[in-house]
Amino acid sequence: MRSSRSATDNGPMPTLTVLTLNAHMGFDLLNRRFVLHELREAVRSVSADLVFLQEVMGENARHAKRHAAWPAATQYDFLADTLWPHAAYGRNAVYPHGHHGNALLSKHPIAAHRNRDVSIQGHEERGLLHAEIAIPGSPVLHAICVHLGLRESHRREQLRLLSAVVHDEIPADAPLVIAGDFNDWRVRGHALVKACGLREVFEAANGRVARTFPARLPLLPVDRIYVRNVEAHAPRVLSARPWSHLSDHAPLAVEVQW
Repeated sequence: MRSSRSATDNGPMPTLTVLTLNAHMGFDLLNRRFVLHELREAVRSVSADLVFLQEVMGENARHAKRHAAWPAATQYDFLADTLWPHAAYGRNAVYPHGHHGNALLSKHPIAAHRNRDVSIQGHEERGLLHAEIAIPGSPVLHAICVHLGLRESHRREQLRLLSAVVHDEIPADAPLVIAGDFNDWRVRGHALVKACGLREVFEAANGRVARTFPARLPLLPVDRIYVRNVEAHAPRVLSARPWSHLSDHAPLAVEVQW
């Protein structure tokens, strides 16, 4: 993909490692084992500059009582630890004993962020977390963490809302990364995102989007990383141990440069 600027004209282009992960509330595939501590070590091992998290808990009083290892901090703060000093969180689902949603962890300052509720009334809660990442010597990087619905009709509406955000709020020449759990296993919503001028990094590199679900034997392509005005290198699916036992989704990682 062509970069939005020249390294010779503007100095070295920044390179970031991006990781996207459905954290599954900190539990394993079958919801039997609390694995957040192991998940933190696995996330740290990637040394990503920007981490997109879905299904991460901000608070859960019931689980805090049941699990001795439950952290005092929010799950996204616990995962961030000392490696990611900047974080943004968007609550999607709120219930009497807590809430969960999307989060972004960044090694660079988050200049602004906004969470959009794209839930379809009466169904599962979903959101788009849009953050602006301030990187020294670089145009602002726009990052959108996505978690879409299980029904295809809901996803179509949510993708239309995503397209409106991209069209109305993000400069056409700005570097942009959109990543997360699209739940689009039939790849029917793919064209709506591509119509915004975005490319999916695995499709660009390998000719098809990556299979990420279920984590132990990925068969369905539900997670994606889309980019615009950036180059993407070495996309990979993290499906081996320990990842295969830490969530129901296999994470995706890629290097981006602009």
